[in-house]
Amino acid sequence: MNLRDKYQIPQDTIITIAGTVGVGKSTMTTRLAEALGFRTSFEKVDQNPYLDKFYQDFTRWSFHLQIYFLAERFKEQKRIFEYGGGFVQDRSVYEDTGIFARMLYEKGNMTKTDFDTYQSLFDAMVMTPYFPHPDIILYLEGSFEDIVQRIHERGRQMEQDTPLAYWRELYDRYEAWINQFSACPVLRMDINEYDVVNNPDSIHLILEKLSKKLNHPVIHGR
Repeated sequence: MNLRDKYQIPQDTIITIAGTVGVGKSTMTTRLAEALGFRTSFEKVDQNPYLDKFYQDFTRWSFHLQIYFLAERFKEQKRIFEYGGGFVQDRSVYEDTGIFARMLYEKGNMTKTDFDTYQSLFDAMVMTPYFPHPDIILYLEGSFEDIVQRIHERGRQMEQDTPLAYWRELYDRYEAWINQFSACPVLRMDINEYDVVNNPDSIHLILEKLSKKLNHPVIHGR
């Protein structure tokens, strides 16, 4: 019996991994997909033509960056829909509008016109019955100190040059966002509860919790 059958996770399930920068979404996406025999959907960071420019000048490139992410995520959701599910997805489209675009606007790095245009596009593309929403969001969380340490350890120069205050605000906004999120069931897991890199068997704990949440969905909570 494979792990998907063992934990009674339907083969068309869409699991989205969410959490602030550096929390380990990409690693979790890979390990969870391997365990379930699912496909993966990754955020395209290396091919993003705006990301480096954005970190150098938030105001100049914020709108371009968010539109790029929205377009890429919409294409990924279309791909997931065409395959009929069975995906683990690195980051949700909801984080773009609920956290990143809103923060850029509220911090003065995106004009009201640009933000309204972005929000209008988001609503037209995502807030429809045709958009394949995730069955569950697996939200990874930890202390701010643990997250900052992980950011430093992975060594991306554009992140190393980013002020600590930016990471603090992003962290706080993520916590506020997930506490009010209600579009689908949420499973929250502390990054210190598991180690899917050095202890592969810890994936069983995650699968067990996912199974319980999927079979007995309750919005919010563990």
